[in-house]
Formats: sequence, structure tokens, C-alpha cells
Amino acid sequence: MKHRRIPKRRAALAGAGIAALVAAGVTFQSANASEPAKASAPETLSVSAAGKLASTLAKDLGADSAGTYYDTKSKNLVVNVLDEAAAKAVEKAGAKARVVANSLSELKSARSTLKTDATIPGTAWVTDPTTNKVVVTADRTVSKAEWATLTKVVDGLGAKAELKRSKGEYKPFIAGGDAITGGSGRCSLGFNVVKGGEPFFLTAGHCTEGISTWSDSSGKEIGTNADSSFPDNDYGLVKYTAEVAHPSEVNLYNGSTQKISGAAEATVGMEVTRSGSTTQVHDGKVTGLDATVNYGNGDIVNGLIQTDVCAEPGDSGGSLFSGSSAVGLTSGGSGDCTSGGETFFQPVTEALSATGTEIG
Repeated sequence: MKHRRIPKRRAALAGAGIAALVAAGVTFQSANASEPAKASAPETLSVSAAGKLASTLAKDLGADSAGTYYDTKSKNLVVNVLDEAAAKAVEKAGAKARVVANSLSELKSARSTLKTDATIPGTAWVTDPTTNKVVVTADRTVSKAEWATLTKVVDGLGAKAELKRSKGEYKPFIAGGDAITGGSGRCSLGFNVVKGGEPFFLTAGHCTEGISTWSDSSGKEIGTNADSSFPDNDYGLVKYTAEVAHPSEVNLYNGSTQKISGAAEATVGMEVTRSGSTTQVHDGKVTGLDATVNYGNGDIVNGLIQTDVCAEPGDSGGSLFSGSSAVGLTSGGSGDCTSGGETFFQPVTEALSATGTEIG
């Protein structure tokens, strides 16, 4: 759809390497002064504690860190490093070290090459710490000639990148119907927030770019746009104009709700849940951070969270959460909830910072 532009507020892009979560602290083990330091077995950590440790190690290791991810089976934090000395420091801290070939700066350079030489509608690329590569995906709209161009560019990046084909089509999720509506468009409410003591809610920016006044499923007007950013980012802020209940909860579509008490940064491997007005509730995992998605028509969005959670049109703006923590706002993706697919999300922490709001 053609988007009507609304003044934007830029937000800092999400980090390509390690995501820090606001969570319980993890302390370093100290070696006995009379004995040589020994590497300890990786600690069993919650995803929030792993995120905190990842943030600490990122600062300590600097350029020697090459990304992290959470292993949900072993419940360990895995840290990519460039040499054995860094590996020993990681193991001493309680994480699992993995020596890899590509540094974050090299992967960042590969992404810059893709942006310069392979900006093609229907493509997405994300830094994947599990493979230590930039994974480039082309949807079904990418032509044979464009695929050839992508192949040449990716091959030129050697072991720093790989190319995949998606059966679906990358597009922002928006459709006609009910839920939160405006004109002929339908999206989903993300999270209720407050600003200066006043109630607002967050949804997708590609929704607020085309719709300025919102109603609930009964047709009652409930709010008007206060801020919008797309495609620089994909968040929109709507101010409530009606006296309606706005609890800090997410609808689980089974007669119950999930209370949301704060926001958290995503980390690769994090188990997440998405709620939206079209397909309701689905679960999955975070598979990448700082994803770049080219939806076409010049709409290239950076800094997104990549997941294996499915979604469909009308789910846009809906909630991505992990436990009681808000994580993302549904942006778009490919596939559906019958055949599966992948979905990208605007980080909530970035939207909160840019709009000066907080969960509430």
C-alpha cells in the first residue's frame, strides 16, 4: 500500500552483536590465589541471566567477541570468540566459548556490501551468531536475474555469508477487518504504555503511516496517532482519546491474559510468544538480531528481530513477549500459520526510548 508519511523520530539501531537484557546479575568466578585458574563448566542460566552475562562479556572482550546466542536445550550462553585467550575468559565467567572465523566487524562489512550491491525488494539479511555468517534470504518475488545478482555478491563474500530462498513473500502485515481499525485497514495493538501519566499504546509504524485514527472491534473510536516511524523503524504511538480500560496485559485468546511488567532486549535463542488479531497466539524462538528487510516500494527497515514465529496480515503491531517482558511489535515477514514462515519484529525497547514512553 502507499504510505502517507508522518513526521518521524529516529531511534538508535539495535546492536548487531550482543543484546543486553535487564535481568538478574551473574557474577564472575574468582580463582584461588594459590592455584592456577581453571575453566569451569558452562553455568545453567535463565535467558534473562544469560543476556546479562552476554552484556558483561561484550564489554570485557571488546573486539574479541563475535556474537552470542542462548542454547535452550543446555540452557547455556554460547559466546563466539576469535582466539583461545578470549575463550578461556568466557569459560571462566560461566559461559560456553566457541572459536569462530569471522569477527563482528567483518560481518558488519559484509552487510555494508549487501546494502551497496544487493538492495533488492523481497530480500532480508541478518547476522546469525549460530553460523557466524550473514544469512541472506530472497523471497519468491525475486527474479532469476536478481537471484543471479544476489548469488554473485554473496559468493564474493566467501565464508562470511550464505544465500537462501523463501517460498513466501516479504510484506508488512496489514489487512481489512476489525481489531484496531481505521478506514479499511486492520492491525493489532501491541502494548499499552504511559507518557507523562497519560495512556497510549504502541503498534506498527507501517500501520500508523496509513491510518491516523483508530477504533476498537466494535467500531468505537479509541485513539489518534501521536508518533510514527516507517520505514526508518516500524513503530507507531497512539494516544487514547476514549475512556477505555487499558491494562498492561496481552490477550492470550483462551479467556486469560499475560501481565506485562517491563520490556527486555531480544537475544538469539530466546523463547517468545506472539499475539495478534488474525492468528491469535503462536510460539517460537528468536533466530537473529539487527535484521534488514526490504519490503519493496523503497520500504527498507533495519534493526529488526528475526523469529521463526508465524504471522499473517492483520497481526501487524501485535505483541511479541517472553514471560512478563515485552520484546517486539509485529512488523512483517513471509509465509503463514498453516505452512509456517518467519516474522520480523520492531524491538520494543527502541520504540519506548524513541517515544519517551514506558510499559504501563
